[in-house]
Amino acid sequence: MTTDADAAVRAAVTRVLPSVRADLEALVRIPSVSVPEFDQADVTASAEATARLFRDAGLPDVRIVAVEGGRPAVIARRPAPEGAPTVLLYAHHDVQPPGDPALWDTPPFEPTERDGRLFGRGAADDKAGIAAHLAAVRAFDGAPPVGVTVFVEGEEEIGSPTLGAFLAEHKELLRADVIVLADSTNWAIGTPALTTSLRGMLDCTVEVRTLKHGVHSGMYGGAAPDALTSLCRLLATLHDEKGDVAIAGLTSGPADPLDLTEARFREESGLLDGVELIGSGAITERLWTRPAVTVIGLDAPRVAAASNTLLPSARAKISLRVAPGDDAEAAYTALERHLLANAPWGARVTVTKGEIGAAYRIDATGPRYDAARAAFAAAWGTDPVHIGVGGSIPFVAEFAEAFPDAAILVTGVEDPDSRAHGANESLHLGEFEKVCLAEALLLASLSR
Repeated sequence: MTTDADAAVRAAVTRVLPSVRADLEALVRIPSVSVPEFDQADVTASAEATARLFRDAGLPDVRIVAVEGGRPAVIARRPAPEGAPTVLLYAHHDVQPPGDPALWDTPPFEPTERDGRLFGRGAADDKAGIAAHLAAVRAFDGAPPVGVTVFVEGEEEIGSPTLGAFLAEHKELLRADVIVLADSTNWAIGTPALTTSLRGMLDCTVEVRTLKHGVHSGMYGGAAPDALTSLCRLLATLHDEKGDVAIAGLTSGPADPLDLTEARFREESGLLDGVELIGSGAITERLWTRPAVTVIGLDAPRVAAASNTLLPSARAKISLRVAPGDDAEAAYTALERHLLANAPWGARVTVTKGEIGAAYRIDATGPRYDAARAAFAAAWGTDPVHIGVGGSIPFVAEFAEAFPDAAILVTGVEDPDSRAHGANESLHLGEFEKVCLAEALLLASLSR
């Protein structure tokens, strides 16, 4: 049942959406790629633009801050009215590199609307999260009925390397009763979701050496193993014949299958006709609550430049997604142990640890989560589902550790066709309106 208060919030969100859409497009035009090889002046410009938006929206305390070695972040605050809770609204203003411009139908940093979607790098991930928070603040003319702290990070796309130090240094500024992390996805167009589990992640580089130096493949091939073939055999041991991860000691768990069919998964993933799915069990389990291992890079001669040589060494980068409930450090140890134990033909194997991020599972019970589900249901006209996310958002665990008493809501502006990180990233504008409405309704509900 819609109350008069909810109707007023709906009208207010409708009123502010045109200006919010314009400001989102302006943010997308700033190429705020936080990868070091790109111009970091654009990341600074993005932080400055974000700060202006929330200052102009009426939040009285707005500052751009960073810790040593970190990218600029924005903190914008309005203290809570007497007796009301404080809500922290998180998003990030940095974006992924655009990749090959030829793969984009329109320029990646020129927002373009087509068929009800707004295309552009960051249009979904995660400048739409900033815009959703902006809409919620503007809907209350800068004075929401709860305390609001907007925290817009500037280095999420490079793994939030200084977030732990940032949370420690600015803990009192960021302290909240409810934390809304707007960096996930919804289940489908028309079906909202709360993310309640996230896989962790780790990566490593494995190097295989078999020879002191390269030698002629005709003169020595057939007796001396080359490093690249040895590496390929080693990498093949990471999966069994079904495609399940074959690394001993990793955790797996169940997941609600919901209504995810193989046909839907094949369509959304772009799987080629005739290519089989790997692994066993429900597809949601394979995506959310089981480990996944992928070879994401190889150091080897290009085909066009290859010679008839037995390579003395070869390297690969391996990414392992860690199931909720598993320890990422222990999972790395299991992966390293597997690689060293399965070296073919006595090849020398060296494993170098890369980035590690924790998995996380949320107990979404209690009145604050009930308020969130009610706000989503009111905005979409259907109850939200609980989903897992196979991708990793390590900062969720860091927020949980810093603020153990806060209710953490992982929400999102994306949908299965948003193509975050890929070419032609886009935001479904109809769903975006519902995201904005849901967040404003949530703030109103929490005040009660």
